[in-house]
Amino acid sequence: MRSQFLPFSRPSIKEEDIAAVGDVLRSGWITAGQNTARFEQEFCQYVGCAGAVALSSATAGMHLVLRALGIGPGDEVITPSMTWVSTVNHIVLAGASPVFVDIEKDTLMVSPDSVEKCLSSKTRMIVPVHFAGASVHMAPIRKMADQKGVPVIEDTAHALGTHYLGRPVGSEGSSIFSFHPIKNITTGEGGMFCSDDEDLLKHIKRLKFHGLGVDAYDRQTQGRSPQAQVLEPGYKYNMTDIAAALGLSQLGRINQLNKKRAELAMRYRERLPEIDEIIPLSDPPHTTRHAWHLFIVRLDIDRAGLTRDDFMHELKKKNIGTGLHFRAVHLQKYYTESMGTHYGMLPNTEWNSDRICSLPLFPDMTIEDVDDVVEAIKTVLKR
Repeated sequence: MRSQFLPFSRPSIKEEDIAAVGDVLRSGWITAGQNTARFEQEFCQYVGCAGAVALSSATAGMHLVLRALGIGPGDEVITPSMTWVSTVNHIVLAGASPVFVDIEKDTLMVSPDSVEKCLSSKTRMIVPVHFAGASVHMAPIRKMADQKGVPVIEDTAHALGTHYLGRPVGSEGSSIFSFHPIKNITTGEGGMFCSDDEDLLKHIKRLKFHGLGVDAYDRQTQGRSPQAQVLEPGYKYNMTDIAAALGLSQLGRINQLNKKRAELAMRYRERLPEIDEIIPLSDPPHTTRHAWHLFIVRLDIDRAGLTRDDFMHELKKKNIGTGLHFRAVHLQKYYTESMGTHYGMLPNTEWNSDRICSLPLFPDMTIEDVDDVVEAIKTVLKR
């Protein structure tokens, strides 16, 4: 057994990251400023999007886009239940109704057919979720949404560096990225709203800082703007220069970080076929570059003779950390009690929700760490 605990994830922080943050702290300007502006610009260049707005979190991005699109009571938003709860929480907080769509069993993502079945005259937004570093098949979803006049906002929290049909995810349409500490790059906490809709970008930019017509940071004078007029009530969701400096430093290494993730993932794929109780995910054929944000497997609970939660607990006793992405939202206590959601509604989502487990995967791991995980799994399942 390992002598030291291997966490499920850990941010890759180098001395140059620390130095970049230190420079901001010494500069006298630590809130949204020139580093935030640069981060938006360089992120646009990397992803290939028309414009971007740096935010305090990806969750903030979802809140702002719901507000910007005027979504509220009587409206429906299509989303998978296999997602992080923040999306559904904000749909409900806006007064709208989440419409849960089932996923493909072996990719954990929505299909165009499943989305189409959920469309109604009340549909005001569709939120496809790119999962674990692979991509949703977006072209048919965009086509049907355009025909219906329904906005599509892609959840790209797992997809920095992912390519769909040869193009970076986020380069087309509107999307929301996350820079939480477990993501492919981190700003501590943070997010980025990307879009080719200029009016929507302007609206998000305004809403994220009190509804003011201009940012507190004047990007021409590199100083504070004079007090602007409030054009509508807004929020306080801007990214700080401290966070942006870390993001810029990390973005400069994104290809290196993702290459290491891919090497570790390939070692898992080489070793895990040795374990009959572990069921891998499938790569969608339209994902032309996988970002390997997560390495997710499913436990064959019938063969294993233990639940997924017990499996994770036993691995922890072997000094192996794991993650869970995700427990289905429609089976969470609040939603079962307030909306009457239940088992049987989304068979593929529920099957995976009971079996999924994220194995350790982060750039500072070694191949030997992967081997330790595999051997620990063997030991746990043998018992």
